[in-house]
Amino acid sequence: MGAPVPSGKCKHDERRASAVDQRDEQEFAEYFVARREAVRRTAYLLCGDWHKADDLAQTAFVALHRRWRKVRDKQALDAYVRRTLVRAVIDESRRPWRRERFVEELPETAADDGDIGDAVATREALLKGLRRVPPRQRAVLVLRFLEGLDVAGAAQALGCSEGTVKSQTSRGLAALREALGDAVDDLRPAS
Repeated sequence: MGAPVPSGKCKHDERRASAVDQRDEQEFAEYFVARREAVRRTAYLLCGDWHKADDLAQTAFVALHRRWRKVRDKQALDAYVRRTLVRAVIDESRRPWRRERFVEELPETAADDGDIGDAVATREALLKGLRRVPPRQRAVLVLRFLEGLDVAGAAQALGCSEGTVKSQTSRGLAALREALGDAVDDLRPAS
């Protein structure tokens, strides 16, 4: 005779639960493989550091994995991961030991190579400028202009009102323009 079966459960129920668990794990693995690089790129645009981006993307996927069985609308997974990612970036920026300190004199910079194309220089200038924009405003700018979300989509991802997204966009663009100076001409406001 076999071991006693706990009350209310039989071997058939256990096998069915195991099959469901395996199917959930397989679905999560497929989603992870399909979206890993996109989430990592978004994290990089939000924080400006590939190592932090890896950690933040991992945080977002771990949070999704914990809630995977409870997710009813699989079409909203990208929005959930994006929102978790933005919150993780903002939370990370609030931790006192993670704050960057701005100094008057910058450390030695890499030698400027004259062969770098304009596109690369513009991208580097934009990323450097984004790092100087406050985290919440940076999140709005990345979601609106680099991820292509509209105001409503960004508001949903950030869990705030559309008015907040609009004001943060305006302030963020102003901060980015100030950080960039004349480095990128395309960010001047239209007259």
